[in-house]
Amino acid sequence: MDKRTFAVRGMHCAACVGKVERALRGVPGVGDAAVNLATERATVQWDPQRADVPALAAAVAAAGAAAEDREQLARAAEQRRLRARVLVGIVLSIPIVLGSMTEVFPWAPRWLRDPWTLLLLATPVQFWVGADFHRGFLRDLWHRSASMSTLVSLGTNAAYFFSVAVTVWPHAFMALGAMPYYETAAVVITLVALGRWLEARARGRTSEAIRRLVALAPRTARVLRDGRELAVPTSDVVVGDLVRIRPGERVPVDGEIVDGTSTIDESMLTGESLPVTKGPGATVFSGTVNRTGSFVFRASRVGAETTLARIVRLVEEAQGSRAPIQRLADRVAAVFVPIVLVIAAVTFVGWWALGPAPSLLYALTNAVAVLVIACPCAMGLATPTAIMVATGRGAELGILVKSAEALETLAGVDTMVFDKTGTLTVGRPSVTDVIPAPGVGEDEVLALAAAAEQGSEHPIGEAIVTRAKERGLALPPVTEFVTVPGQGIDAQAPAGRLALRVQS
Repeated sequence: MDKRTFAVRGMHCAACVGKVERALRGVPGVGDAAVNLATERATVQWDPQRADVPALAAAVAAAGAAAEDREQLARAAEQRRLRARVLVGIVLSIPIVLGSMTEVFPWAPRWLRDPWTLLLLATPVQFWVGADFHRGFLRDLWHRSASMSTLVSLGTNAAYFFSVAVTVWPHAFMALGAMPYYETAAVVITLVALGRWLEARARGRTSEAIRRLVALAPRTARVLRDGRELAVPTSDVVVGDLVRIRPGERVPVDGEIVDGTSTIDESMLTGESLPVTKGPGATVFSGTVNRTGSFVFRASRVGAETTLARIVRLVEEAQGSRAPIQRLADRVAAVFVPIVLVIAAVTFVGWWALGPAPSLLYALTNAVAVLVIACPCAMGLATPTAIMVATGRGAELGILVKSAEALETLAGVDTMVFDKTGTLTVGRPSVTDVIPAPGVGEDEVLALAAAAEQGSEHPIGEAIVTRAKERGLALPPVTEFVTVPGQGIDAQAPAGRLALRVQS
């Protein structure tokens, strides 16, 4: 069972609390729910395989309240904010480009070519869509540092205000051949904002994937201490504790079986769809599912040392790791911004001191051109975004990337070898053929096998029962059901004794 705490809004009295608790407990997969009116919080124990956050939120809404997962809501709000800015930037940038590039789009209407119209369209893009970059520039200025936000803000502001000057005093600048740069400022800000939005979406997908991984480990463990069986938080389990696992439960920590035999589903680690039979001396891993028998194991790795915790840590580290090409981009970006600013300053001073009259206008025009052309550094923006998107999308699909360096190395791979069934298939066995003995019908064999497997949790047994139900077969009653560890089952049917054994 997973345990999560949500913010709940809209409760006014104890009756509201009781109504919300009943609604939550009525969701399939929810074990328990407790609501606190004072803190407006609900703590829910639930099975992530049977219920999800939208189902819980829908139940709370049906009770007249509203459930909030603050982390998810904050992430969703940030994505909505960035998406809105990107959409506004795109909607306004397209007509700006059409009106500015008349040589490419001669069919653009005359009113769209008017510099005042372009100014009206470009202003929201510059100061609303690009607000984050300007705030970043002010922070950099306060801390006497420089970043990509510095270059984006300086470059686009230079282009925008220079274009405003050309619009307000056209005769002074047109004589120099100067033109507005509205489309440059708008497109640059929109594209960089698009990159930020994609990065936020990828980060959100990765965070959800990590949370699903963390949820694989149960919150509590059944520990044997001083002759008693105690339910304790998984975080309180220590190395050497004896832990009992019952059928259907997840293993809380890594350890070694000391008593009992069972089949364990390790597909979340190995990708193999079939469970593994394990007995005394075998190793079990946190997050895997016990399918059939009950057993006791001794904890050997707990907390951050379990296999599952290390996988989660690898995914998190991969998000922050830097590929060789990104390290190069970072080194370039560290000196790129100051160099561009120095070149723009030298250009301004050189044209002002040595250029023809009016030297000040020539100096301003050429200095702005340097800033506009250098804004932004594509490699410094694209590389981290690409890595974030790739690792996030991979985690969403169940593909864990060990590091950004491994991801970059993958580009040179020309041959891949797979050895796990679940990697290339759906990971669930199904019945393809029924081959009966002479004189016996297929449906009869399938019905008997499905009747015997009705009480089994083995994937092959489930596949047999599913195929029988698909054919609409009536299943005869079965008695004296006995599991033969590691081999199969024995059962008594009306037609006689039936034995289903696995032969290797």
